[in-house]
Amino acid sequence: MVSSKIPTSKKNAFATILAIAEEAHAIDLAVPMSNLVCPEKLIDLVSKNMRLGNNDYSPAEGVEQLREQIINLVNRQNNASFNPETDITITAGPAQAMTTAISTFVKEGDEAIIFEPIQESYAPFIELNGGRPIFVNLKMPDFRIDWEEVKKLVTSKTKMIIINNPQNPIGRIFSEEDIDQLKRLTNGTKLVILSNEVFDHIVFDNLKFRSLASIPELAAKSLIVSSFGPVFNITGWGIGFIFGPEKLMSEFRKIQQFQGFSVNTPAQFALAEFLHDGPDFEAICETYHSKRDLFISLMEGSNFELIPTNSTFYQMLDYSKISDESDVDFATRLIMEYGVATVPFSAFQHEKTKNQLIRICFAKPDEVLKEAAKKLKSVPVVNHH
Repeated sequence: MVSSKIPTSKKNAFATILAIAEEAHAIDLAVPMSNLVCPEKLIDLVSKNMRLGNNDYSPAEGVEQLREQIINLVNRQNNASFNPETDITITAGPAQAMTTAISTFVKEGDEAIIFEPIQESYAPFIELNGGRPIFVNLKMPDFRIDWEEVKKLVTSKTKMIIINNPQNPIGRIFSEEDIDQLKRLTNGTKLVILSNEVFDHIVFDNLKFRSLASIPELAAKSLIVSSFGPVFNITGWGIGFIFGPEKLMSEFRKIQQFQGFSVNTPAQFALAEFLHDGPDFEAICETYHSKRDLFISLMEGSNFELIPTNSTFYQMLDYSKISDESDVDFATRLIMEYGVATVPFSAFQHEKTKNQLIRICFAKPDEVLKEAAKKLKSVPVVNHH
């Protein structure tokens, strides 16, 4: 039988849950599709650029105007001085940026540290390149990083540390202490930091998000990945970007020219114009903030415990007061008996641990959140501990 290079790789947990949810016509709180509307102006700009004939291949590093707009924004927000010519590449979504960065730097025998839980497991790409993923579990109940544990895991084989900040699925952002620890850990090393910062514009409760781009010692050894997909509700457009110092970006581009080649050209021109006009990121963040608060208020008096979330558009629910079932069994039962699709926490781990957590996405129309919350509030306690 012909097998892939990673024959142990299983079907994505999201796909499994979605298939069950679709069949049951359940309310979808599982998938990170916001169901909110993309700005009308952005749609008009894409249409305009298509009609203007911007439909050919774009440069491998991305359309110049978009690179300039993003770097202007990045430099302004982080008091940085990245160069749009050499320090940024537009990619076919953030996942492609992450996987190409792994392909660029992880070689046979190298190790890469990954913090879990994590939305997308990059482990298969590390393995495809002959590397070995080293997993660090965030410590419950507040999902903090045990930096002493991380320190012990760094060896002469460690090539890369992969971080996700703000962290999907738990909505946690790095504290000043985390940033200091990361500085200490990587100081004087040749480690490459790969930082997924896709939710950098969706941070609540007056908390200050700090990109690694704003910290010179870390920026010098980091490739930072982001996307306007979540903020502008255009995740299906498949546009992301990656930026960092020229010494890293020049290596990244050597692989990108073959893996990415060209990214959606009219959409790149449209985004460049849209960014030039200065979108209101605060108003967008406030939309998600109010949806989080609405969901929290709707769930008051339920048998679930809501784990605090300060960013992203996800909320973790603890159902340990309700049932002893595994998270997969419980999530499946929620679909079949209550018509609500959620994601079991174990979907974000490489090894299943005993937990009683599920994740919901609150980037949905208010009516959908109200209907789903009503159903979730009707879930009774099955067994007591």
